[in-house]
Amino acid sequence: MSTVLDTKQEEQGERAGMTRRTFVKGAAAAAVVVPAAVAMQSARTEPVEDGKERADLEKYRTLGGWVEKPDDMQPALEGDVSADVVIAGAGFAGLSAALELARQGAKVVVIEREFPGFGASGRNAGYLAGAMGLEYDLMFKGIGKEQATQIVRYYDDAVGFVEGKFKEHDIDCEYVQSGWIRAGVHPSQEKKIREEMQIGAEHGHKSEFLDQAQMRARGLPPAFLFGEYTPTGGTLHPGKYVMGLRRAALRAGVKLYENTPLLSYTEGPVIQVKTPRGSVSAPVLMFATNAYTPQLGLLANKVVPLQISAIETEPLSKAQLASLGWPRREGIITGHYSMESFRLTARNTIISTVKRIHYPYGSKTPNVPVYDQYRELRTNLHERLPILKDVALRHCWTGYVSAAGDALPVVGATGENKNIYYTAGCSGHGVASQSMVGHMIAQQIGGTEPPLLAALQHNTPSLPPEPFRWCLINGLLAGANTLDDRVNRKVRDAAA
Repeated sequence: MSTVLDTKQEEQGERAGMTRRTFVKGAAAAAVVVPAAVAMQSARTEPVEDGKERADLEKYRTLGGWVEKPDDMQPALEGDVSADVVIAGAGFAGLSAALELARQGAKVVVIEREFPGFGASGRNAGYLAGAMGLEYDLMFKGIGKEQATQIVRYYDDAVGFVEGKFKEHDIDCEYVQSGWIRAGVHPSQEKKIREEMQIGAEHGHKSEFLDQAQMRARGLPPAFLFGEYTPTGGTLHPGKYVMGLRRAALRAGVKLYENTPLLSYTEGPVIQVKTPRGSVSAPVLMFATNAYTPQLGLLANKVVPLQISAIETEPLSKAQLASLGWPRREGIITGHYSMESFRLTARNTIISTVKRIHYPYGSKTPNVPVYDQYRELRTNLHERLPILKDVALRHCWTGYVSAAGDALPVVGATGENKNIYYTAGCSGHGVASQSMVGHMIAQQIGGTEPPLLAALQHNTPSLPPEPFRWCLINGLLAGANTLDDRVNRKVRDAAA
């Protein structure tokens, strides 16, 4: 996508040590001239025509690769019911909130359009990570250092919070406390990684830099040259985690209605939520619908859904695992603007995610295959881990995360009675953070004001209307792709 930034501009940016902030400023100016055909490349849905590649890319699942429909599906809501709190959305945030409210003795109803894990809770990469890899330059632009430090603490504390829930609710989700590495694949990425590592350290995030010798000593694949290592957190099976929360909520007496979308709601001291065959009346409503929130009439000018994709290989043989190395199974993300991620699962498959991101016009969230994104992921997987070139894919899937213009979480309360609570804007960091924010919102509903929840309060910038929004966001993403593609060309040239 060289129409966004030409080579001379890129080289000048590298010599100046381009930050995310300077990149965003330049890309925003370029966004309005990105041709629609270029910006829409990642949204094409035509499969490829050649043999093995086509067979791989057509292994699309309408669910994430982690989850299946539960055997004990709860019935859809029929008729009119009442509760103390009604929660829309049964992902990490909604179920965590429901568990805390039930502990307080509240009568809780959760309505879910499909079933837990159908959305981002079952379509993510499986990272339990803290503040590593956050968009610091965007996030901290409009807030002071003290608040920024509290936000970093929120992300880091969320890891321990979730680890505690595994024990409290006896959730076996294949958790490996391996830590995380944000790796460079080319020497030109080192300065950027070190600078962002320093910002994190200044705000309380603890990590260390690993040079090439230390990376090789850990047995990591040679494509990853150096990196920032954060020892806390690790990898998990997010489908098993969200289903564990579901079981715990049902045991706690939470009334869960699956296959029950929210159609509309009426504000007031008592809120009435309408569903296809019934309604729920409650003094409090909580939206935990993340990327789907704008479609429900809330936060439509604050957050947008971003389309991300993932691929999973077939299980590796013992010989392939031995050749690959990676004995500690650390989660790996890269220092690209649109990160690449790689991880080994408990079933010895490799999952790779993200690479290309797309904003769908009008904040729509179609559940359709995106073959261009799968192709990019497949090609990239083979370049980083060439021993996998003969390993077939098992699944491809696509989902949506939500993001605000400043990459910060969006939490608060609205309505004339301030009894409509919401959380959104996880920006791809939601496994830990959305679990804890749901719990903290439940505490707030119960009359407690958690300090870390207060730290998240800020003025989220408004987004422009369509079609300017589509042009701006996809222009920014095209700019990120241009810079990432330049780094990847350097890697290929060096290997030639």
